[in-house]
Amino acid sequence: EAETLVVVGGGPAGIFGAIRAKTVAPTLSVVVIEKGRLLSKVKISGGGRCNVTNGNYLDNSDLAYNYPRGNKELKGSFFRFHGPTDTMLWFTDRGVELKTEIDGRVFPVSDSSSTIINCLMSEAKKSGLDLQTGKTVTSVSTLPGEKFSLKIEKRAIGYIENIIADYILIASGSSEQGYKLATRFGHSIVEPVPSLFTFRIDDAQMLELSGVTFPKVKVKMKPDASHKTFPNHEQVGPMLVTHWGFSGPVILRLSAWGARELSSSGYKGALLVDFVPDLHIEDVKSLLTQHKAKFAKQKAINSFPSELGLVKKLWRYILQREEAVNTLLWASASNKLLTSVASRLKSSSFRIVGKGIFKDEFVTAGGVPLTEVSMNTMESLVQPRLFFAGEVLNVDGVTGGFNFQ
Repeated sequence: EAETLVVVGGGPAGIFGAIRAKTVAPTLSVVVIEKGRLLSKVKISGGGRCNVTNGNYLDNSDLAYNYPRGNKELKGSFFRFHGPTDTMLWFTDRGVELKTEIDGRVFPVSDSSSTIINCLMSEAKKSGLDLQTGKTVTSVSTLPGEKFSLKIEKRAIGYIENIIADYILIASGSSEQGYKLATRFGHSIVEPVPSLFTFRIDDAQMLELSGVTFPKVKVKMKPDASHKTFPNHEQVGPMLVTHWGFSGPVILRLSAWGARELSSSGYKGALLVDFVPDLHIEDVKSLLTQHKAKFAKQKAINSFPSELGLVKKLWRYILQREEAVNTLLWASASNKLLTSVASRLKSSSFRIVGKGIFKDEFVTAGGVPLTEVSMNTMESLVQPRLFFAGEVLNVDGVTGGFNFQ
C-alpha cells in the first residue's frame, strides 16, 4: 500500500515541498491541507510582482548573511541543495521567464505574481497532489507502527474527518496552528515577533520631507532596553521619508536584524543616520570651508557643495536644525556652525517612537528552533517522519527575495 504524506499549509513552502516529495517519491500519496486559499500570500508579495529570489548572492555562503535568524545554520548544508540558481532554473525550466533587477531582486518578466502562482499550481496538478482547501488540521497524534492520525475540520459545516499519514510536513507559516502542532510533538517555539517593518519617528521637521528618498545613507540604532548595540546593527542603502517616519531597504534590513531587541524595547530607541557615508567628517568640513570662501555672497540656504550629493530639502532641514536664519550669508557662517553642520550630516539622531507596517511582506522572527531540526533533511530531531519548511521555522530573511528563497 502506498505511503501518505500530509502537508499542513498551502503556501509556497507547502506546495513546493509537496511537488518535490512527489518528484523524488512518485508512489507517495501527497495531501495538502489549507484553511484559506492556496498561495494567497504569494499573490500580494513583492507588491503583487512576486520577488522569487535574489540573483546577487549566487555564492551560497554569502547568501546566509541575509537571514537574521538562521544565518549560522544555513551556512552549512541547506543551501548546498537548493540555492537561488536552482530556484531560477526551476521556474525557467517550466516556462517562466525571469529578470534580475539592479538590486538583485528576481521577478517574473510578466511583473505579475499570477505567473508564479500558475506555474506552481499547474505543477501541483501535474504531479497529482490531492489539494484540499477550506480545511484545518486541528489535532494530531501518533499511532503504533510509525503512523500519525490527523483530525481535519471543514470550516463551513463543522464536519470532521481523520487522515492516517506516514509522514507530516508542517509548512503553516507564522500561524498559531503550526506552532500548536509542533509543541504537540514536544518541540519548543521561539516566541514570534514582527520582522521587516518601518520606523515611526518623532521629528516634525523631518516628516515634512515625506516622499524624499536618500539614495545612500548609513544607519545604526540603539533600542531603549538594550544595553548593547546588536550585531549587524549598521546598514547602508536607500532610505525613504514617509509621513510618519522612515522606510526603504536600509530601514527594513535594520528592523530585521534588530527584531527581537526592538520588540523587547517596545519599538523605542535612537536611530543614528549618516547622510554622507562615503566621506570622512574632515572632508565634509573642508568642502564646507571651501564653499564658504567661493560663495561668500550667497545665502547659505540656497547653495551647498555638490560633492556632498545632498537632496536640497535635506540641506534646508539641517540648517533649520542648526537654527541658522534663512538670510544667513555664507560669509557670516562661523567655523562653529560649519563643524556642527558637518557632524549633523555624519550623525543625525532621531527618536524612534514605534513601528509602522511594511505591506509587501509579512514576516515574523520566531518559530521552531533550528537546533531541533536536521538541516540535511528538514526532519524533526524530536519526532521521526515529521518535517518542517518555511516560516514555521525560526528562520527569516531580509527584504529582497530571501524569504521566498
